[in-house]
Amino acid sequence: MLSRRNVRVKVMQQLYSLAQDRDLNFRDALNAYYSTIQDSFRLYLLNLYCIIKVCSFAAEDSRIRTTKHIKTDEDKLFTDKIYSNPLITSLVNNKVLQSKFKEEKCGEGLDEDLFRKIYKEFCKEEAYQKYLGSESTNEDHVEILLELYRFCRKNEVFNEIMDDRFCGWTDDKSLVIGALKKTLKILPKTGPIYEEHIPDDDTVEVFGKFLLENTHKQNQELEALINPVLENWDSERVALIDMILIKMGVVEMTNFKTIPAKVTLNEYVELSKTYSTDKSKEFVNGVLDKLLKQLDSEGKIVKEGRGLNL
Repeated sequence: MLSRRNVRVKVMQQLYSLAQDRDLNFRDALNAYYSTIQDSFRLYLLNLYCIIKVCSFAAEDSRIRTTKHIKTDEDKLFTDKIYSNPLITSLVNNKVLQSKFKEEKCGEGLDEDLFRKIYKEFCKEEAYQKYLGSESTNEDHVEILLELYRFCRKNEVFNEIMDDRFCGWTDDKSLVIGALKKTLKILPKTGPIYEEHIPDDDTVEVFGKFLLENTHKQNQELEALINPVLENWDSERVALIDMILIKMGVVEMTNFKTIPAKVTLNEYVELSKTYSTDKSKEFVNGVLDKLLKQLDSEGKIVKEGRGLNL
């Protein structure tokens, strides 16, 4: 599930913390990095847990409607199939998944009324009304769950739940969305359906830890390499995030032989657009481009595999 881009963000954040807090040591930063990595997976689980929880209020809704003395036509036609369908049922009955929810404390401290509120708001949606009024195939169940998830992502209450539990929700949102949509599309399915979304060692350790460790360890050498390229810029006046991104870019270009240097350059330029100043895009692009040409001419950038030209 975890992409290199997400790992770069998490490494950048820890390097920024190290630069800002002199009392923070590298071991603390490394532990924090691992924690944020695990939080990405926990966010995926929490999103899945919330979808199931919102759907569960259809069963409550059905019970209330069936006990009414005077039922409306809407009450008579109502069905709790958004919860009782085979897809959600497979998740509810998945003991491995439910155990994982408990292990990661997904439901701890969450007010059920929040999910009830989301459900009642979703009930007003045209897509849900159409779903209730027709026979449904497995594809229809998938589509309404995807529609519910789209609705949740736009819902203030849902986003507050995510933000309150995990400060990295904004950074990991696109990653989690992709993983959850993939899960919904393969249902019904049994067993540890979350396994493929557990962060892999190659991305976390070989790439992320190395990038964090070596950018921190080589800080002085990197500054000595970068400063002459800044020309009229005073290195102390360069935005801290920009300098961190440039250092990370150099470490990545010179150490990861299977990642094209131009891909690395473009990735850090993109990060500068999101996490730094308005002028950072051009600045980071210009400095990294000069460094790339310099390092390449010195034979310090070696790439392996087809299509990995600069």
